[in-house]
Amino acid sequence: MQRIAFGSCFQSDGPSEIWDTIADYDPELFILLGDNIYADTEDMQVMRGKYARLDSVEGFARLRTSATILATWDDHDYGVNDGGADYPMRKEAQQVFLDFLRVPKESARRKREGIFHARILGSPGQRVQVILLDTRYFRGPLMLRAKRSNPALGTGGPYRPNTDPEVTVLGEAQWKWLEDELRKPAELRILASSIQLAAEDHAWEAWINFPLERKRLLETIRGTGAEGVIAISGDRHKAEISILDPARAKPGSAVDTGYPLIDVTSSSLNRPSTWYNEVNRHRVGSVYHAENFGTIEVDWKSAGLVLAIRSLAGAEVIRYEVSLHDLARRE
Repeated sequence: MQRIAFGSCFQSDGPSEIWDTIADYDPELFILLGDNIYADTEDMQVMRGKYARLDSVEGFARLRTSATILATWDDHDYGVNDGGADYPMRKEAQQVFLDFLRVPKESARRKREGIFHARILGSPGQRVQVILLDTRYFRGPLMLRAKRSNPALGTGGPYRPNTDPEVTVLGEAQWKWLEDELRKPAELRILASSIQLAAEDHAWEAWINFPLERKRLLETIRGTGAEGVIAISGDRHKAEISILDPARAKPGSAVDTGYPLIDVTSSSLNRPSTWYNEVNRHRVGSVYHAENFGTIEVDWKSAGLVLAIRSLAGAEVIRYEVSLHDLARRE
């Protein structure tokens, strides 16, 4: 496994050229990070129709035949904007999602709550573990700010941290599963989260809205001894690469996982954003707002990784190089 691509936020009745670009890039694996369609409905027939439209896109159909497709969901394909556990059709939406992924009817994934899933691809010494988190099915309530933060200062958004220790993002069953997965042997681990993990400054959806759960996630990575973890995320209708640096974090917000934790955000596949000044103290390099997808290229001989954001034309617009040796525990 040497060529991996990923992306998020695709309006199924919008422009679809980027799928041809991704198919031409010829990844061995493509990861859908959520908002794979914009359903926003409690009508499962409407949801199925949106997935059918995505399936009918020629470039996506071509990608299905040439690459392994793995996926998680975000709010709009889950069924409701910024939705969590209170969405009344979550059980039904899960089955529609699994139908889209062509998961067999007899699969254990059909019987448990939530769509979290993991795969290990490749042979010993070159194993890539993909851990797909479900940040919707179990998630507790978001907390609204008394006054909306100021978009002009790059800190826009309606939410403030929910510090209730009883509130969860992943739910206990998924937390136990995640800990077990992180203990499995792998050289590179891709932690796929629909929402950003590293960002702390904006007030839209992100793990920082649930600081105790974010702390638990980072402590779980460190506590299991898992090395080679890279997070990928979507949702934000922009692309950037962040490195969670405890030295620059908000007071009390960061945990050192034992090595630099990189979060590569790729969004959107065909819904580019129009805001340009969002603050992110952990960002390295620039921000890209036009249509994009992310890539990870692995050189197993040198243990080198190239993390990139690519444009609609397939050109690298953001690039970051790191070694797997840099993602090993340091004491």
